[in-house]
Amino acid sequence: MHKNQVIVASSFIMLSIVLGAFGAHGLEGKISEHGIDVWNTAAEYQMYAGLGLLAVGLNADRFSFSLKWFGILLIVGTIIFSGLLYLTALQDLNPSLRILGAFVPIGGTLMIVSWAVLITQVFRNK
Repeated sequence: MHKNQVIVASSFIMLSIVLGAFGAHGLEGKISEHGIDVWNTAAEYQMYAGLGLLAVGLNADRFSFSLKWFGILLIVGTIIFSGLLYLTALQDLNPSLRILGAFVPIGGTLMIVSWAVLITQVFRNK
């Protein structure tokens, strides 16, 4: 088990539930339907990342290679991707947040690369 990854993964999962509920109940009527959809996408992908990180972290002892870069890329990517989507969803309340949407793909790319790193390491492993 990789303790730090399990802690971060569990935090991502917990926060995605909290933020998803906040979006459904606390933001209803305050932001547009599109904003709610964006908020839900952020929570959904945060949950996926948390579950993936949890699965890998709990099985870390089965891997004979370091999961360091996989974890770093997935964690940073998720924070950028979901974090900026949460903020972008609030653009009805603060229009200047709209510009942050331009940086969301950086987080998504880091998330994709994290899984590519894991796949590459599994293939290279003897």
